Amino acid sequence: MPTFFPKHTVQWHFEEPTVMRRFSLSLVEMALLTGVALRLYRALVITHGSTSWMWLGGSFAIGLLLLCAMATAHLANYPLQRWVWRAPLFAAIEIVAESITSLLLIWFGREPSGSARAEWSDWFPMAGGTLWTRELIVCGWALFLAGVIWIVRRTILREQVEEEAVEA
Repeated sequence: MPTFFPKHTVQWHFEEPTVMRRFSLSLVEMALLTGVALRLYRALVITHGSTSWMWLGGSFAIGLLLLCAMATAHLANYPLQRWVWRAPLFAAIEIVAESITSLLLIWFGREPSGSARAEWSDWFPMAGGTLWTRELIVCGWALFLAGVIWIVRRTILREQVEEEAVEA
């Protein structure tokens, strides 16, 4: 019979999660980092980038990939039932972080708005645009991932269980 209450703590073996794993478990930290990184990336691309469609399209794709990757890294730690509130909350916190970063960039005179610098009056429309686009992207991505997970569980994993049952 195994001992559930060892006499010495040396007998306990705990695996400490990696730094990346611990970081990805935190909704607030992941969303804040994502928001700040996306706004700084956007400012850098618009300010110092080319005006060709290839450059802007590629830059947009990299920003979208960053947003979806960070949301995936966080959501992957939790079951699908928790995604219902975690995905919209992730997007909301990301939007707040991005809007505050935008305010700071406007204060320093570094926030682009088209080909000019953004002013204080530009902040509210920019925050509104960020609100609906980021919320739509994150929730749509979470819905897409949930669909893929559901399909994989229903088809591929079910076939593996049936094959194991036949072999036994």
